[in-house]
Amino acid sequence: MEGKMKVALMTAIGKMEYTERDIPTPKDDEVLVKVEYVGICGSDLHYFETGAIGDFVVEPPFVLGHESGGTVVEVGKNVKHLKVGDRVALEPGKTCGHCEFCRTGRYNLCPDVVFFATPPVDGVFQEYVAHEAGLCFKLPDNVSTMEGALIEPLAVGFHAANQGGAHVGQTAVVTGSGCIGLVSMMALKAMGVSRVYVVDIVPKRLEKAMELGADGVINSLETDPVAKVMELTGGMGCDLAIETAGTEITTRQCIAFAKKGSNIVLVGYSRTGELTLPISDCLNKELTLKTVFRYRHIYPMAIDAVAAGKVDLKHLATHTFDFDDLQNAMDQSINDKINVVKAVVKVAKD
Repeated sequence: MEGKMKVALMTAIGKMEYTERDIPTPKDDEVLVKVEYVGICGSDLHYFETGAIGDFVVEPPFVLGHESGGTVVEVGKNVKHLKVGDRVALEPGKTCGHCEFCRTGRYNLCPDVVFFATPPVDGVFQEYVAHEAGLCFKLPDNVSTMEGALIEPLAVGFHAANQGGAHVGQTAVVTGSGCIGLVSMMALKAMGVSRVYVVDIVPKRLEKAMELGADGVINSLETDPVAKVMELTGGMGCDLAIETAGTEITTRQCIAFAKKGSNIVLVGYSRTGELTLPISDCLNKELTLKTVFRYRHIYPMAIDAVAAGKVDLKHLATHTFDFDDLQNAMDQSINDKINVVKAVVKVAKD
């Protein structure tokens, strides 16, 4: 396909502008996707607000966005499993396939991954993107491309649940009810965890957690979450805790209300990158601390869960913005975190 496409550029900290670029040509093993929806991730907001995450530093102009769904409009000559018109969710990280981590199936740890919107790799706030066909997952008829864009954060939630060994009969607690906390809660429920409680300090986010299927919520400004979890579990503590808030206090709470011998999965990044924790309590309770970096081998199961009605992504997004309104979308997502739980951007016009 020849022609020009509209691309949104981060031209400076806090500044979005638009330009035109050539529509990319897919390689033999790629497909060209017309981007329809892109979710705004916390990492996008962090790059936009501060210009960096750890060692990853944005050098403007830069294209943000890595949660995407769209429709295939062109296929490379080696592509057999997709055709023009297929609607797809795009897994954003292309790995080397040859390193120790790729060869042992832990490709999310590949040191040479090329990941959308991770400097210096441009993201997908643009009208078209060429992407490896093997990383484009066909969506069933009952799953929209908006939901397809949200498969990416859902994959993080399923990976967290897998890391924690989630299963039927457990009681789990998720700290934090932002997007990742909510998808972690939904992943736990989809995997059969019997009771999932969500802890946060923002009433609207806790209301969203209940709307999406939590068994109960705890506002830690009003109630001691440790005491409440112990009450709910007959003094035993929860079987699994997933920490998504990225704060020291919530991580300490997880250690305090986790049952002896249980798992705690750390998902949220702290602002400083460092936490001071009561490791003696972890030792005394023989807790297993696990961590999450993105996901691996998750997209098919996540898509199946949505298609089967086990996960409600339709109501995860609280705000939808037009592509032309991206500056406002980013600003609102940063300045109104209480109300904007999850924003998606509609790139394609009707």
